[in-house]
Amino acid sequence: MANFPVHCRPLAYRTLAERAAKLDSPDDLFRAAWALALHEHPDVDLAAGETAIENLAIAVNRRVRSRDPEARLAHLHDVLFEVYGLQGNADDYYDPANSYLCEVLRTRRGIPISLVLIYRCVAAKCGLAVHGINSPGHFLAEVDLRPGPAASRLFVDPFFGGCVLSRAEAVERIAAATGQRGAPSESFFDRASGRQWLLRMLTNLQAVFAAADRQRDVFAMQELQTLV
Repeated sequence: MANFPVHCRPLAYRTLAERAAKLDSPDDLFRAAWALALHEHPDVDLAAGETAIENLAIAVNRRVRSRDPEARLAHLHDVLFEVYGLQGNADDYYDPANSYLCEVLRTRRGIPISLVLIYRCVAAKCGLAVHGINSPGHFLAEVDLRPGPAASRLFVDPFFGGCVLSRAEAVERIAAATGQRGAPSESFFDRASGRQWLLRMLTNLQAVFAAADRQRDVFAMQELQTLV
């Protein structure tokens, strides 16, 4: 164990080892997911990333004049998707940078799971409860507008500019990504735990590196996966 990790940059391994035990809150998950980028970008500053999230939330909160959650959500979407320009990287979907939060915040491009995490973190600082939906093929956000017996939930796809989806539209989005038609399993709409979220990010990176014949990086992500 003294020589472990073998393939992963030790800084990334040590950082994730420190953070992986605490993944419950959006901020905790953000900090753990930030560690993944340290394998290729050892100099990225977590504090700068957290400041970027905070500044986006401040921009939203400055606009809010109503307690109505729909109004708050509308301001969130305007800031994130219209002003800031957060969206999916459809032109280079399999770039590993799409999974690194530091790069997603820099380029404002990513894949569904990294975009949902940024969306969730900003939303939480604006008083909105957002969950990751661990749907196959295409990770989505679920906004819990009114928790409780009279719950009002909707699905959001940050990859496509924050479009709001009905459940039926979410099913279609998942079917398009997976090629699976027919009645969806209820598990398609399961909320992702922090551990599941992080594992899926690492699995995505393994697939990207494998496709690029970057075997050492595949092994590095597998080493990180042992920590989660």
